[in-house]
Amino acid sequence: MPPPRTVPTLVIPGWQGSGDGHWQSWLEGELRAAGRRTLRPPFADLDEPELVDWRAALRRALDGLPPGGFDVVAHSLGAVLWLHHVAEPGDAPRPARVLLASPPSPRTTIGEIAAFVPPPLDAAAVRAGAGGTVLVAGDDDPYLPEGVEAAYARPLRLTATIVASGGHLSTGSGYGPWPAVLDWCGRAELAFG
Repeated sequence: MPPPRTVPTLVIPGWQGSGDGHWQSWLEGELRAAGRRTLRPPFADLDEPELVDWRAALRRALDGLPPGGFDVVAHSLGAVLWLHHVAEPGDAPRPARVLLASPPSPRTTIGEIAAFVPPPLDAAAVRAGAGGTVLVAGDDDPYLPEGVEAAYARPLRLTATIVASGGHLSTGSGYGPWPAVLDWCGRAELAFG
């Protein structure tokens, strides 16, 4: 029998990426140190994202991942991208679990990300798109003034985890190391035959 492989984690950053000091970058370092594989979609432009290009990059990143044997950790615009991804039919592998952190308001007026909003809010597609999906956001996220419950949790029929004074769950909000996300990723390794 071949040795067990570790569960890969696909990290989908948001607009302008998640560089040094951001919890996604910290998470990647921690997972790699534990022998876990991490990868990111090869986005051509993080500052001026194009929906078509980001969708294609996400599909390339998913290619070859084991169905049901990987996790997705998406932040901000990356979470919105995931909603677009699951709403379109295709044969991409289905992750075991997805974490959607701090998606921006479906009514945002930020010009650089206007093509991404409003995202498809298809509860059936989200359920079909992963073994389980977790939604988390700060109660005072400036990019989500209506709150995550109204904007995403109710339309998608998901329970949201609300982080008190979490802001946008970004470096500016004090989210460099984020042990709770590392714990979420730390379930038992899966073996594939």
